[in-house]
Amino acid sequence: MKVDDPHCYLGLISGTSADGIDAALVSFAPSLQIHSAHTFAYSSALRDQVLQLSQANVRVTPDDLARLDTAIGRAFADAAEQLIESCAIERDRILAIGSHGQTLRHNPGDALAYSMQLGDPNQIAERCAITTVADFRRRDVAAGGHGAPLMPAFHAAVLHSADEDRAVLNLGGIANLTLLPRSGPVRGFDTGPANGLMDAWCALHRGLPFDADGVFADSGNIDSGLLAALIAEPWFALPPPKSTGRDQFHLDWLHAAIGVRKIAVADVQATLCELSALSIADALRDNAPDTRRMLICGGGVHNPVLLRRLQAHLPDVALASTASLGLDPDFVEAAGFAWLARETLAGRAGNRCEVTGARGPRVLGAIYAAG
Repeated sequence: MKVDDPHCYLGLISGTSADGIDAALVSFAPSLQIHSAHTFAYSSALRDQVLQLSQANVRVTPDDLARLDTAIGRAFADAAEQLIESCAIERDRILAIGSHGQTLRHNPGDALAYSMQLGDPNQIAERCAITTVADFRRRDVAAGGHGAPLMPAFHAAVLHSADEDRAVLNLGGIANLTLLPRSGPVRGFDTGPANGLMDAWCALHRGLPFDADGVFADSGNIDSGLLAALIAEPWFALPPPKSTGRDQFHLDWLHAAIGVRKIAVADVQATLCELSALSIADALRDNAPDTRRMLICGGGVHNPVLLRRLQAHLPDVALASTASLGLDPDFVEAAGFAWLARETLAGRAGNRCEVTGARGPRVLGAIYAAG
């Protein structure tokens, strides 16, 4: 791949956990450099709307969607502007903004397959006066793919090694794996919940948006009966390509598995942590058993309890943050969408059809001109 582009690109994403907007200003020549990055929290009211409307069984009106689309778009534009104003890079060096938006629904298995991200890119292009690339997932879905995960192409570009088989694990609301063999095709897929269910249970019973340092989970004991019920979910047994989201793994799904069991709330949290670790480990063993190094990014990299349980299931795999290779684990996805914007403007495919199941490589996203 040519790396002679002198421009910068700004990536924006809010993940499944909806805990804020990750923004990263990145250049790729002669190698990847994150010049500035920050997470901008949603207002509590906006986050509550996102979480409420992302539940599978909630009734949503067209007005609800339209207003939320505008509100998220403005929040993304504000995040981009604040990042630009805080750094020393001239605005005219920023060739494009790549905005993933906020996923509200994701169901590529439906007869009328869809993936819906909110965050009107017109708001971003208008406010920032910078060309904005958005709507990255739906072209892949239209080509018969899942539209997810999209990061494997980026991981392959910046984290592949010719010396070892690697895996890249993103611990967001949903966990996804990228498999980077020394030689051979890149693969990637979602493995199931990472932080999303733990965050939701913590918010419900502790009034906190997430389980800081895994303290809540560490205070409980794994309930083997509940774990067996959760891991029996048929989705886990599906072969790749596969992807999922909050409309599959949500509190109603968890409550259905708990049923009439009387389980201490801390024990549920401990079991959810174990579910994340076990499902990830099972996926790696089933699909890339020779992997000996796993590079970890996403919010879950800060949860030592989750990492400890993951290491217990994968004793022969070295776990390391992407920071060990100079890539801030909190902003890998934001950097990835900056990279995807670059690929789109260059007319290059951004998907990996062996990952998503699409009929072939596709240039992803729509371009919203600066003016």
